Amino acid sequence: MTPSAFQHTLQGPALFAGIGVHTGDHTRVTVRPAPTDSGIIFVRTDIKDRDNRIAVSAEAVCKTQLGTMIANAAGVTVSTIEHLMAALVMSEIDNAVIELDGPEMPIMDGSALPFIQVLDQVGRRAQETPRRFIEILTPIEVIDGDKLARLEPADRFEVAFEIAFASAAIGRQRVDMPMGVKIFRRELADCRTFGFLHEVEALRARGLAQGGSIENAVVIDGDQILNPEGLRRPDEFVRHKALDAIGDLFVLGAPIMGRFEGVLAGHGINNALVRALAASPKSWRYRTLVEELAQAG
Repeated sequence: MTPSAFQHTLQGPALFAGIGVHTGDHTRVTVRPAPTDSGIIFVRTDIKDRDNRIAVSAEAVCKTQLGTMIANAAGVTVSTIEHLMAALVMSEIDNAVIELDGPEMPIMDGSALPFIQVLDQVGRRAQETPRRFIEILTPIEVIDGDKLARLEPADRFEVAFEIAFASAAIGRQRVDMPMGVKIFRRELADCRTFGFLHEVEALRARGLAQGGSIENAVVIDGDQILNPEGLRRPDEFVRHKALDAIGDLFVLGAPIMGRFEGVLAGHGINNALVRALAASPKSWRYRTLVEELAQAG
């Protein structure tokens, strides 16, 4: 399926609420339509004494431990944005203002599916400005020990990811697929975040993972999965990692036309790759499909 050649925003406001996986705080969110070329902007409505707007960009990412956090020059932050970012880019929503009354996006069920469902209920509105894609021209990669994140040229968006864990519940898993609106919904959107019970207990001792539970994550204890319902897919773990990467790439402000490969990668190396690409202007260019589709027609 050919990606949309023009930018899109929402038809109207999309509302949802839930708890943050780390803060445990209940947060209300409204995703509003935005003009063309606005990109994605988060607004902390609970902050009144300083600039409360954060425009998403590679440079805005300030922390990548256990999720992606963005900040503005006034020190205002929003964390755990990656699942909503994946839902937005894979719903072809380019411009939106996201208002929230707390420091962390709700985790919902740990996947991108609840966000997709809310966005679908509101619907998209086409805008007159051509959509810009980031076309990868030359390979660029970041390596950190046994971890790797790489972008290379391709005539469409493709995602490959590989993970390996000692736990028999996970083992070694790999996915490799072209990525579009329908494929994302069918193959990745419902795949949940995951964690090990001993890690959750350690995080809670540090004041993190206060909202984490089997209601919003797959929890593993040794070689056993603690969720009574089990997995949604046999390789749900690696599929969620691919979902995360898609959200992390969208901080660039435009969808990718190229191939992403991640090996044992996480938010930190994903953002390092995003920053490396932004700092290497010869490795990519903006491309629109409007003229190409007109010529083809």
